Amino acid sequence: MPTTHEILKKYWGFTSFRPLQEEIINSVLQGNDTLALLPTGGGKSICFQVPALAKDGICLVVSPLIALMKDQVENLTAKGIKAISINSSMHKREIDIALDNCVHGNIKFLYLSPERLESEIVKVRLQRMKINLVAIDESHCISQWGYDFRPSYLKIAELKELFPDIPFLALTATATKEVVIDIQEKLRFKKKNVFQISYERKNLAYAVLHEEDKLARLIKIANNIQGSGIVYVRNRRKTQNIADYLKSHSISADYYHAGLDAKTRDNKQNNWIQNNTRIIVCTNAFGMGIDKPDVRFVVHIDLPDSLEAYFQEAGRAGRDGRKAYAVLLYNIADKLELERSIETNFPTIEEIKQTYQAVANYYQVATGAGMGVTFDFNIAAFCDNYKLQAITVFNCLKFIEREGYISLSDSYFQPARIKLEMNREDLYKFQITNESYDVFIKLLLRSYSGLFDNFVKLNEYDLAKKANTKVENIIARLNFLHQNKVITYFQQTELPQLTFTNERIDAKELKLSKENFSLLKKRAMERMESVINYAESKHICRSRLLLAYFGETESEPCNHCDVCLEEKRKILHTDEYEKISNQIKQLLALHPLALKPLVDSIIDIHEDKVIHTIQLMLDNKLLEYDDENKLSLRKS
Repeated sequence: MPTTHEILKKYWGFTSFRPLQEEIINSVLQGNDTLALLPTGGGKSICFQVPALAKDGICLVVSPLIALMKDQVENLTAKGIKAISINSSMHKREIDIALDNCVHGNIKFLYLSPERLESEIVKVRLQRMKINLVAIDESHCISQWGYDFRPSYLKIAELKELFPDIPFLALTATATKEVVIDIQEKLRFKKKNVFQISYERKNLAYAVLHEEDKLARLIKIANNIQGSGIVYVRNRRKTQNIADYLKSHSISADYYHAGLDAKTRDNKQNNWIQNNTRIIVCTNAFGMGIDKPDVRFVVHIDLPDSLEAYFQEAGRAGRDGRKAYAVLLYNIADKLELERSIETNFPTIEEIKQTYQAVANYYQVATGAGMGVTFDFNIAAFCDNYKLQAITVFNCLKFIEREGYISLSDSYFQPARIKLEMNREDLYKFQITNESYDVFIKLLLRSYSGLFDNFVKLNEYDLAKKANTKVENIIARLNFLHQNKVITYFQQTELPQLTFTNERIDAKELKLSKENFSLLKKRAMERMESVINYAESKHICRSRLLLAYFGETESEPCNHCDVCLEEKRKILHTDEYEKISNQIKQLLALHPLALKPLVDSIIDIHEDKVIHTIQLMLDNKLLEYDDENKLSLRKS
């Protein structure tokens, strides 16, 4: 087998590993359960992809984000490495074929959403595969202490029973000390084994600016810091409003949020990556899996929900190692808004039960049925049908998901797919007896290869052009062939997927732990308080505050955050004292001055240092106040 360095050079073109990557890879190759904590952009995927390629067999990768799975599969495929993904947007027939390919083919990477591990078909097929490694991405999702807990992650540990001798590699970018311990316990590590790079980002200057007019400050930041930037806001409407405001000040900008269609999102993202757009204004839907090293600033207009989220989003600046800025714009209204959002994020148990009942009715899922069934979920249509608030529905569904009744995937574009279900002989007979479909079937066979073996991505618009007809006619013909079991045809979708992970029960029987509910709310409040403490702190280095939150308590001041710079400004050196005191003597030699006019008259020196010098001169009886409360030189 090739060495890890040979694999790295062959597929990635690198001659050396980044810090800790090689140690993590060696730990895995030695058969050890391993937890890798690497910062955003720190090369986590190489830590499981290289050792998997160095061994016979297939690597099972568990990931919660369909879009990230899609990106990684495409990247591996482009390198000539066989990889596939199975997620909640796929139909049973597709999953069946994909799993067969993993058992009998030469697939090296199988990406699975955690919910899929619970299905019997997956469990049975996994046992027939030669698994060489189990990689768990975003592993902080397994911990209820974490900021993004997903109950489906708790099922991953059951793989230990199927593969007792296969190492687990858990990966995450952010985890507090409690979460680090919890990940290892929940995944049943044989022994504790953590590799962690310091969270310190020496090239990143953090700043919190207390601002009432945030947009005016944003314009100043954009004009003073050259290069590309990201501006994070809490809601979709703001993304467009702020992007328009930037453009009205001749600053290249665009907006991005999850409500846009996939093609539009891709175009906006690519324009920004290629520097055709300078600033992207977005919700937290933007950034996952995007590796743009030359981002010079990240600005948060609104407070994030947690320091974990802030650290990840701010950390998208300066990945090239050059100086970059992470700026949080804050005022007292933000604190009140964040406190309100906590209440919104925790609907009542009665609202949660009502939402579950509405979902079951909406999809006409009978009591005792529905387990493993997946539906396209259009939250806008659902809310319109039941006259519900989208934010309340979303938060109710997240609680129902935490209790293990459903799973809700992220929004994801899934193209149309087809597969021929007849063999060549039966297909020929169909063409003879259905002469009007003969030309169309031949068009399909000419346009797409592999139709007899696997599901193939299909573009109805391309087919319409080739057939010189309307796309509606193509869809109608495909549906006819599907109904007659000539093909299996799935139309494209970019809606989130809602899956019943258990049989549908009566809403009255829905078991929602009040203790668990209260605990989750308590932890959310604690995370909120940490964010507010970060925003309002004026005396502790920003970097040290963030590092302490993640358990690094021995760090040094960064010397370039807003707090450190303010402290520097307050330190008065001897030569500065001489320079300022001489200017004061020259001014007061002409006539006495009140404090403010005197301070304003001292040029090129920070106000704090001038005031400090005046105080020292008063203490040393070099200055005095006269009867009009003006400063003058003290007569000896």
